Amino acid sequence: MDREDLAWEEISTEHIVQDEWIDFRRSAYRFPDGTTFEPYYSYSRRDYVVIVASDEDGNYICVRQYRQGIGEVTTEFVAGGLERTDGKEYGGTSGGQAEDALEAAKRELLEESGYVSDEWVHLLTLPSNATIADNYAFLYYAGNCRKVSGQHLDETEFLNVELHSREEIEELIRTGKFQQMAHVAAWYLAKERERL
Repeated sequence: MDREDLAWEEISTEHIVQDEWIDFRRSAYRFPDGTTFEPYYSYSRRDYVVIVASDEDGNYICVRQYRQGIGEVTTEFVAGGLERTDGKEYGGTSGGQAEDALEAAKRELLEESGYVSDEWVHLLTLPSNATIADNYAFLYYAGNCRKVSGQHLDETEFLNVELHSREEIEELIRTGKFQQMAHVAAWYLAKERERL
Protein backbone atom coordinates (compact mmCIF):
# COMPACT_ATOMS: atom_id res chain seq x y z
CA MET A 1 0.00 0.00 0.00
CA ASP A 2 1.26 3.47 -0.74
CA ARG A 3 0.79 6.34 1.70
CA GLU A 4 -2.66 7.37 0.43
CA ASP A 5 -3.91 3.78 0.63
CA LEU A 6 -3.38 3.84 4.40
CA ALA A 7 -5.63 6.80 5.17
CA TRP A 8 -8.88 6.24 7.05
CA GLU A 9 -12.03 7.92 5.74
CA GLU A 10 -14.16 9.63 8.37
CA ILE A 11 -17.80 8.63 7.80
CA SER A 12 -19.47 10.41 10.70
CA THR A 13 -18.61 12.34 13.84
CA GLU A 14 -20.60 13.12 16.96
CA HIS A 15 -19.32 15.81 19.35
CA ILE A 16 -19.96 14.25 22.76
CA VAL A 17 -18.57 17.23 24.66
CA GLN A 18 -17.77 20.46 22.88
CA ASP A 19 -17.26 23.41 25.18
CA GLU A 20 -14.53 25.99 25.67
CA TRP A 21 -12.18 23.36 27.18
CA ILE A 22 -12.34 20.31 24.92
CA ASP A 23 -13.90 18.83 21.81
CA PHE A 24 -14.40 15.13 22.61
CA ARG A 25 -15.66 13.16 19.62
CA ARG A 26 -17.04 9.73 18.71
CA SER A 27 -16.43 8.91 15.03
CA ALA A 28 -16.97 6.14 12.50
CA TYR A 29 -14.22 5.39 9.97
CA ARG A 30 -13.83 3.37 6.79
CA PHE A 31 -10.52 1.52 6.70
CA PRO A 32 -8.38 1.14 3.55
CA ASP A 33 -9.81 -2.36 2.97
CA GLY A 34 -13.38 -1.00 2.93
CA THR A 35 -14.46 -2.23 6.37
CA THR A 36 -15.86 0.23 8.89
CA PHE A 37 -15.12 0.73 12.55
CA GLU A 38 -16.89 2.61 15.30
CA PRO A 39 -16.81 4.05 17.84
CA TYR A 40 -13.40 5.69 17.62
CA TYR A 41 -12.88 8.36 20.29
CA SER A 42 -10.62 11.37 19.82
CA TYR A 43 -10.30 14.87 21.19
CA SER A 44 -8.99 18.36 20.54
CA ARG A 45 -7.01 20.32 23.10
CA ARG A 46 -4.89 23.39 22.59
CA ASP A 47 -1.29 23.31 21.44
CA TYR A 48 1.34 23.85 24.11
CA VAL A 49 4.99 24.62 24.75
CA VAL A 50 7.65 22.83 26.81
CA ILE A 51 10.79 24.71 27.81
CA VAL A 52 14.10 23.10 28.80
CA ALA A 53 15.55 26.13 30.58
CA SER A 54 18.98 26.45 32.18
CA ASP A 55 20.04 29.29 34.44
CA GLU A 56 23.33 31.20 34.43
CA ASP A 57 24.85 28.60 36.78
CA GLY A 58 23.94 25.67 34.54
CA ASN A 59 21.03 24.43 36.64
CA TYR A 60 17.74 23.43 35.01
CA ILE A 61 14.51 25.16 35.93
CA CYS A 62 11.81 22.65 36.81
CA VAL A 63 8.42 22.80 38.44
CA ARG A 64 6.63 20.44 40.82
CA GLN A 65 2.87 20.19 40.45
CA TYR A 66 -0.02 17.78 40.84
CA ARG A 67 -1.07 15.92 37.71
CA GLN A 68 -4.61 14.64 38.10
CA GLY A 69 -4.36 12.10 35.27
CA ILE A 70 -1.90 9.95 37.21
CA GLY A 71 -2.79 11.27 40.67
CA GLU A 72 0.79 12.30 41.49
CA VAL A 73 2.93 15.35 42.05
CA THR A 74 5.46 15.40 39.23
CA THR A 75 8.75 17.07 38.40
CA GLU A 76 8.81 18.52 34.90
CA PHE A 77 9.95 21.48 32.84
CA VAL A 78 7.97 24.70 32.56
CA ALA A 79 5.13 24.23 30.06
CA GLY A 80 1.80 25.72 29.11
CA GLY A 81 -0.83 26.21 26.46
CA LEU A 82 -0.83 28.70 23.64
CA GLU A 83 -3.36 31.42 24.39
CA ARG A 84 -6.21 31.65 21.90
CA THR A 85 -8.16 34.67 20.72
CA ASP A 86 -11.43 32.81 20.23
CA GLY A 87 -11.97 31.92 23.90
CA LYS A 88 -11.50 28.17 23.34
CA GLU A 89 -9.00 25.92 25.03
CA TYR A 90 -8.59 23.68 22.00
CA GLY A 91 -7.75 23.84 18.34
CA GLY A 92 -4.50 24.07 16.44
CA THR A 93 -2.49 27.12 15.47
CA SER A 94 -3.85 27.23 11.92
CA GLY A 95 -6.19 30.09 11.16
CA GLY A 96 -4.40 32.59 13.37
CA GLN A 97 -6.46 31.83 16.48
CA ALA A 98 -3.46 31.20 18.78
CA GLU A 99 -0.48 33.19 19.91
CA ASP A 100 2.97 32.55 18.47
CA ALA A 101 4.59 29.49 20.09
CA LEU A 102 7.86 31.27 20.95
CA GLU A 103 5.94 34.12 22.58
CA ALA A 104 3.95 31.56 24.55
CA ALA A 105 7.19 29.89 25.69
CA LYS A 106 8.63 33.21 26.88
CA ARG A 107 5.38 34.06 28.68
CA GLU A 108 5.10 30.66 30.37
CA LEU A 109 8.72 30.70 31.55
CA LEU A 110 8.24 34.11 33.14
CA GLU A 111 4.81 33.34 34.64
CA GLU A 112 5.66 29.94 36.11
CA SER A 113 9.24 30.55 37.23
CA GLY A 114 10.02 34.28 37.17
CA TYR A 115 12.92 33.67 34.75
CA VAL A 116 13.66 35.19 31.34
CA SER A 117 16.16 34.33 28.63
CA ASP A 118 17.66 35.99 25.56
CA GLU A 119 18.80 32.63 24.14
CA TRP A 120 15.97 30.63 22.59
CA VAL A 121 16.16 27.61 20.29
CA HIS A 122 13.19 25.77 18.79
CA LEU A 123 13.99 22.06 19.20
CA LEU A 124 11.03 20.35 17.53
CA THR A 125 7.26 20.41 17.14
CA LEU A 126 5.57 17.06 17.54
CA PRO A 127 2.05 15.68 18.03
CA SER A 128 1.05 15.43 21.67
CA ASN A 129 -0.67 12.06 21.18
CA ALA A 130 -1.05 11.27 17.48
CA THR A 131 -3.36 8.31 18.16
CA ILE A 132 -6.27 10.20 19.69
CA ALA A 133 -5.49 13.94 19.86
CA ASP A 134 -4.85 16.66 17.29
CA ASN A 135 -2.74 19.09 19.31
CA TYR A 136 1.00 19.71 19.08
CA ALA A 137 3.83 20.31 21.55
CA PHE A 138 6.38 22.99 20.65
CA LEU A 139 9.66 22.13 22.36
CA TYR A 140 12.18 24.88 23.19
CA TYR A 141 15.54 25.33 24.86
CA ALA A 142 16.23 28.58 26.76
CA GLY A 143 19.80 29.22 27.94
CA ASN A 144 21.37 31.51 30.54
CA CYS A 145 18.04 32.28 32.17
CA ARG A 146 18.02 34.94 34.85
CA LYS A 147 15.53 35.52 37.64
CA VAL A 148 13.64 38.80 37.24
CA SER A 149 10.44 38.34 39.25
CA GLY A 150 8.29 36.03 41.30
CA GLN A 151 5.69 33.72 39.84
CA HIS A 152 2.48 34.98 38.18
CA LEU A 153 0.34 31.86 38.23
CA ASP A 154 -3.12 31.28 36.77
CA GLU A 155 -5.93 30.60 39.25
CA THR A 156 -5.71 26.83 38.57
CA GLU A 157 -1.90 26.62 38.89
CA PHE A 158 -0.25 25.48 42.10
CA LEU A 159 3.40 24.74 41.53
CA ASN A 160 6.83 25.11 43.06
CA VAL A 161 10.03 25.96 41.19
CA GLU A 162 13.08 23.73 41.66
CA LEU A 163 16.58 23.92 40.22
CA HIS A 164 18.21 20.65 39.22
CA SER A 165 21.63 19.72 37.92
CA ARG A 166 22.05 17.80 34.68
CA GLU A 167 22.84 14.68 36.72
CA GLU A 168 19.69 15.08 38.80
CA ILE A 169 17.52 15.39 35.67
CA GLU A 170 19.15 12.25 34.24
CA GLU A 171 18.47 10.36 37.49
CA LEU A 172 14.84 11.53 37.61
CA ILE A 173 14.32 10.32 34.04
CA ARG A 174 16.16 7.03 34.62
CA THR A 175 14.07 6.22 37.70
CA GLY A 176 10.72 7.14 36.12
CA LYS A 177 10.23 10.25 38.26
CA PHE A 178 10.24 12.72 35.36
CA GLN A 179 6.94 11.55 33.96
CA GLN A 180 5.91 13.77 31.05
CA MET A 181 6.84 12.18 27.70
CA ALA A 182 7.14 15.45 25.74
CA HIS A 183 9.38 16.83 28.50
CA VAL A 184 11.68 13.81 28.31
CA ALA A 185 11.85 14.18 24.53
CA ALA A 186 12.67 17.87 24.92
CA TRP A 187 15.47 16.99 27.36
CA TYR A 188 17.13 14.57 24.96
CA LEU A 189 16.80 16.98 22.04
CA ALA A 190 18.33 19.80 24.10
CA LYS A 191 21.03 17.46 25.35
CA GLU A 192 21.92 16.43 21.80
CA ARG A 193 21.96 20.03 20.64
CA GLU A 194 24.09 21.29 23.49
CA ARG A 195 26.12 18.08 23.95
CA LEU A 196 25.25 18.24 27.64
